Amino acid sequence: MAEDPVFERATRFLSALRHCQVLGLKLHSASRDGLTVILPYSPRIVGNPLSGIIHGGALTSLMDTACGMSTLCVLPQFEVCPTLDLRIDYMHAAEPHKDVYGFAQCYRVTPDVIFSRGFAYQDDPEHPIAHVVGTFMRLGQHARGIKTGGPQAAVDKP
Repeated sequence: MAEDPVFERATRFLSALRHCQVLGLKLHSASRDGLTVILPYSPRIVGNPLSGIIHGGALTSLMDTACGMSTLCVLPQFEVCPTLDLRIDYMHAAEPHKDVYGFAQCYRVTPDVIFSRGFAYQDDPEHPIAHVVGTFMRLGQHARGIKTGGPQAAVDKP
């Protein structure tokens, strides 16, 4: 049976990002409805050695990556979509010595911008560590004003 194309594309994308390799991020699931990325607990990502609590920067990287990768779930082809804006509301600290899961999904796609949202959790998605919303700029062939091999510019109508 062939692997799910969204999962396969997301796995390839994740493996190409050096900071994701350093953090040890792994793809847990991916579908047209969104994806979940795992941040494995490691002493290397601890912000406070006395408590063992994960550094907020590692959680921010997890959620930025998950939201950015969620664009792969809704676009028919790969497009470079850098982060325009990312807002994270932290609800509470992650428990030490436990992996963190980051779920993200796209809720609106325009010709220029993709809007995503998600949350980070450990044991229970109903008890999130953080909520996130992000916007990502479309730079691929579907973006406004990018030429696609002919004299006409490919411009999506808003």
